[in-house]
Amino acid sequence: MRRIDTHVHAWGADSEAHPWYESILPPGWSGPYTHEDLITDMNREGVDESVVVTTPLYGRGRNANAYTLEAIAAHPDRLYGVGLVDFFADDVRDRLRTVLDHDRMLGVRIHAALEYDDAPTKLDRTGDWILDDSLTPAWEELAALDACVFVFPKAQQLGSVAKLADTHTDVTFVVDHMAWPDETTNPDAAPWSDFSELATHDNVFVKVSSLPRSSGEGWPYRDLWDYVRNLVEWFEADRLMLGSDYPWMDDWATYSQCLDWVGEARFLSPRDQRYLRERTFTERFDA
Repeated sequence: MRRIDTHVHAWGADSEAHPWYESILPPGWSGPYTHEDLITDMNREGVDESVVVTTPLYGRGRNANAYTLEAIAAHPDRLYGVGLVDFFADDVRDRLRTVLDHDRMLGVRIHAALEYDDAPTKLDRTGDWILDDSLTPAWEELAALDACVFVFPKAQQLGSVAKLADTHTDVTFVVDHMAWPDETTNPDAAPWSDFSELATHDNVFVKVSSLPRSSGEGWPYRDLWDYVRNLVEWFEADRLMLGSDYPWMDDWATYSQCLDWVGEARFLSPRDQRYLRERTFTERFDA
């Protein structure tokens, strides 16, 4: 069985070739985490393939995804990518076609939980800009390209994600980081339990990722297991995929801890674990 990490990051040094738009780095970081660094860590942990999610470090302009594309080109059998675009740009259709004109670029990310900006950092739990009618050209183009939207909402925005999934049935939505559970959420109560309604939309998947940042207990993150258990009940494992969010987790956990907690969660059947670790990803993306 291949081991696939569906959510990692990599970025180069601030340079003329890849200038940083803003210093948006993980806690404790001041320099690069290159694709060579990533491959080294993947080899050490036995990770076969990973999805490099472009960081806002490079903004949303036409060169925002250059480093991610460079990483894929350097390791074409190991890495996939998820890009960033300016969803409100007049030429968003052309920008999406440019970003996704590569077999291993899977889609684009939309930071629903953050105020819209070139370098988004300000949390906005209830923002509804993702429902703006001016984004219609982007949704239409994404459907035409059979691309995925990797949406990062907080729990309070799951209703908005459901509206998008209902309206744009030809677009696949992947919810990052289980909507990032925190002190405002409970696995059995609204708003986080709105996932149960979201699961009725066949075009919605969920990344079970970034657990160390949400946990108050540390590895193996038992305080989050009820969240995962509910997701398995509502979505079934074949719409869930495992991700680390490394190295953004470096302040909370090692790379192995970000992924290996699954083996401790005995409520996950062997089939569940196979889908989380590999099969959901390979079946959805024909990988």
